Amino acid sequence: FPYTAGIFPFKREQEDPTRMFAGEGIAEKTNLRFHMLAEGQPATRLSTAFDSVTLYGSDPHPRPDIFGKVGNAGVSVCTVDDAKRLYSGFDLCTANTSVSMTINGPAPTVLAFFLNAAVDQQVEKHLRENGKLDEVRNNLQKRYAQQDLKLPGYRMELPKTHQGLGLGLLGISGSEAVDAEIYHNIREHTLTSVRGTVQADILKEDQAQNTCIFSTEFALRMMGDIQEFFTGNGVRNFYSVSISGYHIAEAGANPITQVAFTLANGFTIIEYYLARGLSIDGFARNLSYFFSNGMDPEYAVIGRVARRIFAVALRDLYQASEGSCKLKYHIQTSGRSLHAMEIDFNDIRTTLQALYAVYDNCNSLHTNAYDEAITTPTEESVRRALAIQLIINHELGQAYNQNPLQGSFVIEELTHLVEEAILSEFIRLSDRGGVLGAMETMYQRNKIQEESLHYETLKHTGEMPIMGVNTFLNPQPPEETEEIQLARSTDDEKYMQINDLELFHRFHQAEREPALKKLRNAVLNDENTFEALMDCAKVCSLGQVTQELYRLGGQYRRNM
Repeated sequence: FPYTAGIFPFKREQEDPTRMFAGEGIAEKTNLRFHMLAEGQPATRLSTAFDSVTLYGSDPHPRPDIFGKVGNAGVSVCTVDDAKRLYSGFDLCTANTSVSMTINGPAPTVLAFFLNAAVDQQVEKHLRENGKLDEVRNNLQKRYAQQDLKLPGYRMELPKTHQGLGLGLLGISGSEAVDAEIYHNIREHTLTSVRGTVQADILKEDQAQNTCIFSTEFALRMMGDIQEFFTGNGVRNFYSVSISGYHIAEAGANPITQVAFTLANGFTIIEYYLARGLSIDGFARNLSYFFSNGMDPEYAVIGRVARRIFAVALRDLYQASEGSCKLKYHIQTSGRSLHAMEIDFNDIRTTLQALYAVYDNCNSLHTNAYDEAITTPTEESVRRALAIQLIINHELGQAYNQNPLQGSFVIEELTHLVEEAILSEFIRLSDRGGVLGAMETMYQRNKIQEESLHYETLKHTGEMPIMGVNTFLNPQPPEETEEIQLARSTDDEKYMQINDLELFHRFHQAEREPALKKLRNAVLNDENTFEALMDCAKVCSLGQVTQELYRLGGQYRRNM
């Protein structure tokens, strides 16, 4: 205590902290990328990027303003079948598999898709072990044929490391394939075994990233319902929220503001969960944090400072147990520091930012691809980004040391200075009525925008030297006509997604209204909305659920 140097006495030797981000096109395209990234790794740590249509809780549609965004800059997921395809071939209940989902506004619905997919995987294993899977598949084929519909399947060639797990119950819920008692037992086991994180942080969305879709009050209620469901069902290995500073930094905040706002948001969520009647030790272990690492010196110690502040507050203010006091965080190298000019230099920046993270004992790390200044990463650029981590972890001698910078003067001094600066920001937030009070006057947004303008000004004047951009310019710049590979979803993939969504709607038409009615009653009677969403997600698409929740909880409106 207070775990400044790290929450574990030693690094985990069984696995690297590698968690690579992927998401493009339809679910199968991203599934292929996941299999490529996971091949040969002792642990499977999948991190998912969703397209903007999914991020805003909508369904794919031929309408021009939606069609062009389907499957671009992220994967399109609009039904539970998409979630099944997306994570197929990976056993979601094994101890060395975990899944992270970067989703916020519609996080409860997408999380319900994922958990249903995980449960159905285990139902499929049960059926296969008992020789009943083919019988279930044949009956399902007949049901689809009666409605003159095509049975859903995997829409691309299977990756070579894909053994078929997760595809056996496409088009049907596992609850219809086994009796109620068996399903209940499998569901119970799955919920206590599944590992991963859903971002779900609605506070930083208002402050920085802007993918808010529901009113803040209703979004917080659903976050509380998720944690209440997790606590009630013994979900201990899946984190109900990843309190995110990365997007605050990407929007322009400096490292001090990033960590101060992120920790303050975390304490606000803790206060809200406590107000819901949840015990601190019942949920604190299910909180995780997410920071950005840029080039500034302060980034070398943000993990150290965050761990210390969090541990002191949890023990002394909330009387939490030792396990609850340990802050776990993911690092992503800075996307904002990548530049389209001299694009190859980006790997150098990413390597140095990754070193900050590894030396600071982060729990999880994503290294950006050099071409992210232009496009969603290509297969070639992702291999290079992953190689950065592998070379640091397995070739760099100094990284073998458990804590190579411990005791260094500059690290110790920076830790104290950054901690003092963050605590000073806490006072400024407190003077404005806390996080939610400050949000009403847009204090956080204004501060982030001012710091962003300052950063851009230094860049343009040359006071902040950036190699290949404002200094050390290339004497032989490349031709403007030079071809660069772009990762984009094809029109065929988009139409495939739209057509499969229509098939899903038609097959589940009779079940949709009862499921939505159950959700409606849960919201209006102040019951747990996530429990109802778990059933809704089996038969309703993302857009259908979102439209129903708009009517019940209100759409987001920016405070003017």
